[in-house]
Amino acid sequence: MNNIDEFLTRGVANIVPNKDGLEKMLRSEKKLNVYAGFDVTAPKLTLGHTVPFRKLQALAELGHNVTFLIGDFTTLIGDTSDKETERKPIAPKQIKKDLETYQKQASKILDFSKIETKFNSKWLNKLTPQEIIQLCQHFSLGDFIGRELIKKRLESGKRVGLHEVLYPAIQGYDHYYLDTDLQIGATEQTFNMNAGRTLQKDLRGKESYFMTLMILEGTDGRKMSKSWGNAIWIEDKPEEMYAKIMSLGDHLIEQYFILVTSVPMEEVKEKVAKSKKEPLAIKKELAFQIVKEMHSEKDAQRAQEAFEKTFQEQKPEFKTEVSAKENLAQTISQVVGSVSEAKRLISQGAVDISGATVYDPTLKVNSGDEIKVGTQTFVKVKK
Repeated sequence: MNNIDEFLTRGVANIVPNKDGLEKMLRSEKKLNVYAGFDVTAPKLTLGHTVPFRKLQALAELGHNVTFLIGDFTTLIGDTSDKETERKPIAPKQIKKDLETYQKQASKILDFSKIETKFNSKWLNKLTPQEIIQLCQHFSLGDFIGRELIKKRLESGKRVGLHEVLYPAIQGYDHYYLDTDLQIGATEQTFNMNAGRTLQKDLRGKESYFMTLMILEGTDGRKMSKSWGNAIWIEDKPEEMYAKIMSLGDHLIEQYFILVTSVPMEEVKEKVAKSKKEPLAIKKELAFQIVKEMHSEKDAQRAQEAFEKTFQEQKPEFKTEVSAKENLAQTISQVVGSVSEAKRLISQGAVDISGATVYDPTLKVNSGDEIKVGTQTFVKVKK
């Protein structure tokens, strides 16, 4: 499989308007203008961010014009594409503070000697009210409120702010301003990226493309989120990152090999097939590979040794058995006395599942899970 074939298929959910047209452009002599945008909603980036980073880096290696776009302006509006409630505004001072380490974290994957960093405030701050009105004339309110989550909020009587309506048009302007050939983003960004294609076609008469990527699931099997306590952070220490990966469900082995490692697809297929019989061994290979790529081979070796010493050679006996309840807090309340006490312990990082600290009291537990509460309580969920 050559580089372009892998780029077009590995971890890709969809290509709009079509894969064939994009492939033709990539195989031509033309240098494409490519970008992915990232709003500044937290000071840390997750392994989920590395999925689009890898696509950007692949295109930079092919010689295209690649932009790592920081949405310092669009963060002020707040994108609610994947939210069931209105996003709380983030103060400019907080955005500036959170930005301080973004490029450093992204450099784990991105080679910034080949990739340019830009901030969309540079051009969006210059838009006049008249220009914003003219921009909005390219879009329909019906299209916006027809989106599933927006429609759901309206039907339930929840507030939808007028600023939210502006977000797709403003993000679409990034696509137009950068004279984009290809934009890369998550599946929930489909509506916003389509807005960019609309402006390119209407204002420049140019066909452009966007690629949506598969969603990386977090340690609890839900989409990896900054707010759900299920994230593996780029800046996690090697030992912590290794342990979190080892806590993943076996069904996520393939997803993580594909999305967050550089292991060739031929090898990935072999490892996935082998994981059916030897899930622990292959998961250790996965954890080692990710820590190696995010830190170093030496760090990965130390993290593996620490994990084996802590969770295999000296594994505690989980003698106390409890029944699985609706969520983690309710489950461990059986041994700590109350749900409120369980939530307090979880929020303080005093609860581990399979060696990984968890912070989400609503996390679903499964039969066979081994839960450590504090330093002395070892609980096994009944099968």
